[in-house]
Amino acid sequence: MPRLDDHCWSCPCAHGPRHPGRPRASAGGLAAKVGEMITSSVSRPSLLVARAAPDSDPAQGPGSAGAGGGGASWHHRLVQRGLVLFSVGVVLALVLNLLQVQRNVTLFPEEVTATAFSSAWWVPPCCGTAAAVVGLLYPCIDSHLGEPHKFKREWASVMRCVAVFVGINHASAKLDFANNVQLSLTLAALSLGLWWTFDRSRSGLGLGITIAFLATLITQLLVYNGVYQYTSPDFLYIRSWLPCIFFSGGVTVGNIGRQLAMGVPEKPHSD
Repeated sequence: MPRLDDHCWSCPCAHGPRHPGRPRASAGGLAAKVGEMITSSVSRPSLLVARAAPDSDPAQGPGSAGAGGGGASWHHRLVQRGLVLFSVGVVLALVLNLLQVQRNVTLFPEEVTATAFSSAWWVPPCCGTAAAVVGLLYPCIDSHLGEPHKFKREWASVMRCVAVFVGINHASAKLDFANNVQLSLTLAALSLGLWWTFDRSRSGLGLGITIAFLATLITQLLVYNGVYQYTSPDFLYIRSWLPCIFFSGGVTVGNIGRQLAMGVPEKPHSD
């Protein structure tokens, strides 16, 4: 028969006081974990600040150097494009003006025609400068208008445009029409066809008309002052088809300038 003291010692509540250290140990572990979490949460931002602090100053250095280098590179490429366009203008002036002189369309004084190219010395530099200005102006106007020219942007198309322009100039000296009006209308149609085939932009059309007007006005002043003259003038002192030549030339040089400007970074903006 079991005794009363056996039941008292076997009661579960009697075993509780035998393990007083377990709750204390678990509470201590929990406190240690909380302390580690707080320590880690405090130390992580300080580490991030410590890591970001050394990188801040070097980032400013290369950034400022890159901005200066970008500006220098932009100016260097601008000069290169200008030199290429100047050379193209000089070559076209020598070839096309020689054709006009040989066909007796353009007449220079006798001391000028005795030179190697049968042309005045100032014609190639002036045409080269005009080609550089026009070729650099076309992509600049496109960027300001926010209408980048994307029609037939490849060198093969540009070379075909140059060939058509040379053909229009050749036709002005070679073709014989009943009168200058028919020749002028034919060359006007060919010039508009050149713009439609290789450009089709509003900026190209507007700049071509502006260039034709200004170049024709300057030519009128030169002929009026006796620098040179045209045979059979029918538009004041010049031939009526000359604005068509200037228009097609502007479109051609503009396409060359646009092609040279492809892949070139924009002008850096200073803050």
